[in-house]
Amino acid sequence: MIFITAKFRVLPQDADRWPEIARDFTRATRAEPGCLWFEWSRSIEEPTEYVLVEAFRDEQAGGEHVRSAHFQEATRTLPAHLAETPRIVNTTLDQDDWSELGEMAVGERG
Repeated sequence: MIFITAKFRVLPQDADRWPEIARDFTRATRAEPGCLWFEWSRSIEEPTEYVLVEAFRDEQAGGEHVRSAHFQEATRTLPAHLAETPRIVNTTLDQDDWSELGEMAVGERG
């Protein structure tokens, strides 16, 4: 899978509305057949920073995402709400889902 994490620093006046601003892009990306996940989180320390964690089945699915109409639309509309160019980590992994964090294994409860 292609695993991507990106940090988006949003303009202060748009920070609370970012999930709404990015809603159409998020919904369309999640509907792509090759999208494994596409999840936004907001930083606790920096309220204008959102972190996007996304994964695509393979290189082909990642390419289809970048060539999609909704991605092209996002590249035209979302930067107007950003304070700076997003930062990204992008890698290919030989897996297709999350692995368990064994060091924090939770045993049976009850």
